[in-house]
Amino acid sequence: SARMAGAADGFRKLDAAHPVFNFFEQYYGVTGGKGPRRLARWSPPLESPGGVLLEAATADDLGDGTLHLRGAQVLDGGGGVLYDPAACVPADASPFLWHRDVLAATEAAPPITSCYGLHEWAMLYHPEGAPEPPSARYQGSALQLRVDRETLNAAVEGGVSCTHVDALRFFAPAAARHNRHGGRLERIDQLRLEQPGCVHAHMDLLKAALRLSPWLPAELLADALEVAIAARSLDVAASPYDASAYGLPPIRVELPSGRDEYRAAQVELMHRAAPVRAALRAAFDA
Repeated sequence: SARMAGAADGFRKLDAAHPVFNFFEQYYGVTGGKGPRRLARWSPPLESPGGVLLEAATADDLGDGTLHLRGAQVLDGGGGVLYDPAACVPADASPFLWHRDVLAATEAAPPITSCYGLHEWAMLYHPEGAPEPPSARYQGSALQLRVDRETLNAAVEGGVSCTHVDALRFFAPAAARHNRHGGRLERIDQLRLEQPGCVHAHMDLLKAALRLSPWLPAELLADALEVAIAARSLDVAASPYDASAYGLPPIRVELPSGRDEYRAAQVELMHRAAPVRAALRAAFDA
């Protein structure tokens, strides 16, 4: 990563060329030096109806990024900093309710472990005569393909099992018809299709945690971040790109052995993500 100009506190912006971290910058708003700073701020678990009082905290803890500004009240006379959700009720609760419903629907759904990460391949699908895939510009300047065009196209034409609405949005137009769950998905379909085997659903735990923050323990945000990084790393390793320079040896999902390797990693990640998803859903319910 590159140090931010004038960032005396040592926080760094994410490397825009890194195939794992650039995803968080582009899709989850972890941008510039403020993005990592936001992830590093501490917030308490809000288990009391009246909020949580941090007796020794001061305004300096808010100013230097140690504590979240959102929802914080500095009490007079050195009385500490109070976090009270009731004092910061959003005008529109629908985004919070949406994330809560998606988390609950994902928990309740049966897992699908036969997608093999082919959504990344579908984004680059380019049969003869088709227009250039729009997503080819995403990693194209930083990463080279590790497979030829014929191998890539054949993997997609063998069938894709993608249930994630946002991943499908970036499919090459010619690839949509190869998705077993539909070539066009609407946002509302997320409640019907999201399932606990989906690597992108694990990445979205970070999106949900950032939406609720700071009304959740900082440790839970950190758990969601760690799961999201592991999920994106698996995503990139199974892609048609060569990310070995970033410490991500390929999982060759175009081969039977690679599909077995991917499924094993996918199942392991699913079990790792499950308690984080359950804790986030409980935090939204609270």
